[in-house]
Amino acid sequence: MNRKQLIQRQQELLNTAKAAKRELTAEEQAEFDNITRQLQAMDSSQPDESNPGVPNSGARSHEGQQANGPDEENVRQLAIRAERERCATITNLCRSFNISEDETNSFINDGVSVDGVRTAILETLVENKQPVNSRGVADATVTKDEQDKFRRAAGDALVMRSGINIENPAEGARDLMNMSLKDLAIDSLVSTGETGLNRRSADEIFSMVTRQYFSPTAAFPSILDNAINKAYVEGHKTVAVTFDQWTKKGTLKDFKTVDNNYIAGSAGEFLEVPEGGELKHDTYEDKKRPTRKLKTYGRQFTLTRQAFINDDIELITKLPARYAKSARKTINKQCYQILCNNPAIYDGKVLFSKAHGNLVTTGTGITQASMQAMIMALQSQTDEFGEAIIVRPATIIVPTGMAFDIYTLFNSPTINTEGNTQAVNPLYAYAQHIKVIEDPTINVLCGGFGNVMPWWLLGSKDDTDFIEVDYLNGQEIPTIRRMETPGQLGFVWDIYLDWGISVMDWRGAIKNPGVAIESPLD
Repeated sequence: MNRKQLIQRQQELLNTAKAAKRELTAEEQAEFDNITRQLQAMDSSQPDESNPGVPNSGARSHEGQQANGPDEENVRQLAIRAERERCATITNLCRSFNISEDETNSFINDGVSVDGVRTAILETLVENKQPVNSRGVADATVTKDEQDKFRRAAGDALVMRSGINIENPAEGARDLMNMSLKDLAIDSLVSTGETGLNRRSADEIFSMVTRQYFSPTAAFPSILDNAINKAYVEGHKTVAVTFDQWTKKGTLKDFKTVDNNYIAGSAGEFLEVPEGGELKHDTYEDKKRPTRKLKTYGRQFTLTRQAFINDDIELITKLPARYAKSARKTINKQCYQILCNNPAIYDGKVLFSKAHGNLVTTGTGITQASMQAMIMALQSQTDEFGEAIIVRPATIIVPTGMAFDIYTLFNSPTINTEGNTQAVNPLYAYAQHIKVIEDPTINVLCGGFGNVMPWWLLGSKDDTDFIEVDYLNGQEIPTIRRMETPGQLGFVWDIYLDWGISVMDWRGAIKNPGVAIESPLD
């Protein structure tokens, strides 16, 4: 019997005993031990498995010394080479048998030979009644915890291999970064008892793992899911958007239209109550507020058969990250479309209008006069019942190209006026309280450089509502799920997110129609 047949026979003995829920019989144990001795004899007589066709490290070192004679430098180089080969062989050997990193380092640091490590591993396997393991042969003692650790590490390894940074990668992830999709699939199949996998093509391996598509215990689909989840979370965190700096975040529990948002009429002024007098009942005037509703947005992507064979990991790492970024960018664009398109809102009037008192009649650039006028307009708003409200200016939103003038205007303590070159700049005091947001989305929505582009002054989100972005149950990270799609050769995932954008109150912003912005390259 060859090595493979011997290993398979060991596995058959164990499987038979497990199926009958018993220990090995005396005859089975004797046969198991005899096979182990045969395998040990093969290991001592055969070339080093980590370097096929090359004798073991001791033989190489001895032969090298004979060939090169007593020259000290040659001897030193041979010794260094032999030690490197010993360390590499032991590391690969221990990794194949799931030996801990600490125990592997102990073998190396204590100077244990490769044969000594093999013997120690075999003795442990015999003691625990395990079959001798190698790549492509099932490890009968891999626990669920070990499988979970491997899946997490393998998923993180794929993400880091694609160039995406992970703050706290799973233990062992860096050691798996050199493994291809095929290698990870093979290791996953080994845990299910599959053998002879190294001789199979990438196409055959792909067919085997796709048969486990919906198995809850299958390792390889779980590894892909872990990698995809990590990738799109990182993509969500790193995307450059600005909408969340000036909109409010809300939550809805379902997809029903929320239309019962009312304001109870003016919480009237507190009235003096004379001694022995009675409190007077307040009256209410309800006004209906805007409706809110969620919509679902998403895409679908596939790890194709070709991508698996080609080891194209970007389809499960960078592509999900780009989709996560795309979700945030879509919300960002929709928010700015409201600002630029000026739609009709819940009261039937357009958002920015003379009726709302939030539109500058004639567009201007960034000037002291226009800025002061917009601040005054913002702070002159009244609530639904005609009562004064305090709205502190907090944010200026401009297209790319206008921010330079704002920084000059707000950060100069003095300005030039007619007859006075050192006049106090009244806007200097606002520099620490007003944030400037410059977003090129506005430029694109307005047709690019050479076109008129508006800009806005927004009040603090603590003082008034303006635009609110709602998510289903507060979930703002896309959901991803593996799907079976007929006719698709590969693993298919859906990625989707539920959100809704609503104008809650027009009092939170003032619009300046703006002026044309010329390209800096013309």
